[in-house]
Amino acid sequence: MPRFLTLIRIDERDVPEGGPSPELRERMGALMEEITKAGVMLDTAGLAPTSEGTRVTWSGGKITSTDGPFTETKEVVGGYSLIQAKDKAEALEWAKRFLRVHEEYWTVTAEVREINENC
Repeated sequence: MPRFLTLIRIDERDVPEGGPSPELRERMGALMEEITKAGVMLDTAGLAPTSEGTRVTWSGGKITSTDGPFTETKEVVGGYSLIQAKDKAEALEWAKRFLRVHEEYWTVTAEVREINENC
């Protein structure tokens, strides 16, 4: 079965003070339990804020690094999941279910990409 990486994109400036609500955490926990029991979830996690990150770039034969926060970036990867699904349609359905557990005031984007096993 193919594997899919889902990148969860957020605008760090729009995250509610104190993070996700207890109700969101509860709904998220239930979904994570369901997807794990279904044998689909391989790995998932949230990421530290960009203020704690570093970008390393190779350009012109040189390595440079820049510490966060990255002010020129509006939307950042806030988390990820690695799943094994029968096809892209199933992977997209799980991503949609993940998005639906959020309250309406959240703006969250899920980018679903199949992992190319031949690289």
